[in-house]
Amino acid sequence: MPCALAKPILATTHPQKLYHHHPTMAQQPPFKRPPPTQGYGLVSFPARHIMLVVFNRPKMLNAMTSKGEYELDALWEWYDQEPSLRCAIVTGAGRAFCAGMDLNEWNQINQRRREGIPEERPMDPPVNGFGGLSRRYGKKPIIAAVNGIAFGGGFEIVANLDLIVAAKSATFALPEAKIGVVANAGSLPRLARTIGRHRATEMALTGRPITAQEAKEFGLLNAITEDAAAPDSDILERPVVKKALEYATAIVKNSPDSVIVSRAGILSGWEHGSAENAVRLHRETWNATMDNCHNFHEGVQAFVEKRAPRWVDSKL
Repeated sequence: MPCALAKPILATTHPQKLYHHHPTMAQQPPFKRPPPTQGYGLVSFPARHIMLVVFNRPKMLNAMTSKGEYELDALWEWYDQEPSLRCAIVTGAGRAFCAGMDLNEWNQINQRRREGIPEERPMDPPVNGFGGLSRRYGKKPIIAAVNGIAFGGGFEIVANLDLIVAAKSATFALPEAKIGVVANAGSLPRLARTIGRHRATEMALTGRPITAQEAKEFGLLNAITEDAAAPDSDILERPVVKKALEYATAIVKNSPDSVIVSRAGILSGWEHGSAENAVRLHRETWNATMDNCHNFHEGVQAFVEKRAPRWVDSKL
């Protein structure tokens, strides 16, 4: 069954022409350029400054094709470059978040490789990893709203996102070793840092799924919500998406420059071995830039004047 979207969400084929159809969208400024065409992901804008992407192959548990990977990679690049957008959410249609790579396609491609038949597009994932996300550094935050199964590449995506909310029935696994492959899209070293070496080892070497409650105890999740009433319920009515929207709404109320630079500082500490080296790199990269940002001065001035700050879109 195709993904059901609540009425407030609007498709993005011609976003500028659709704002007037819904009052919450009328405030959204026109995009500098329209988002890239998507076949695998369903893109919408539930609130000002927020993008929602739904992995939309529910009959295949949202298993991702190589074409879908590159489409999404282009979308995240567009998102980072679109000034009016400040936070994104990803979730899945049906009962899965994402079951990983489409293994049927993978097997067919491997067979053609053995026969020397060239491929129309590269089989390897984009430089930013599975779905353009599992190794993404990027500029702006992305929140995972994990509605169900997050296996293989789907879990590798989750492991690299900025905030993670999961429905209580969601499960997470790296089953690659069971079928003779390896989770090499970026999650292994990241999980070793996030949940610890021995827990990451257990997941990667045994393939055992973990529950949302275990993932929360491991420090992987920000929050657990109730399950949706049904797998095909409206996306915006799902508790996991509502919680993700709460986080996104809180984020977009803040200075977009501060959000970008604060996130970069956190990632510096996560990606680099030494905390002090990460601090030094972060300061050298961003301090002078922030000093010249309108929002940097506006926030302090608004505080002194006891008024709400008037943020402008980031130029970083």
